[in-house]
Amino acid sequence: MNFTEKDYLQAKHRLEEAQARNRVKERAARTHRLIQEGAILEKTMPQVRQMSLEQLEGYLCSLIK
Repeated sequence: MNFTEKDYLQAKHRLEEAQARNRVKERAARTHRLIQEGAILEKTMPQVRQMSLEQLEGYLCSLIK
């Protein structure tokens, strides 16, 4: 089987497109997961809604220690 340069480039581009689609899917899945986790956090600890991100981080770190 002899691949020409054109065949090689087409295969390379198909692979790059598939990888790009996978990155988009992974990013969407991460975003969805983060939204769900945030919703659970707000549901279980309503006081965090009024906190800044820095305050929230400090608060959560203090709970761990």
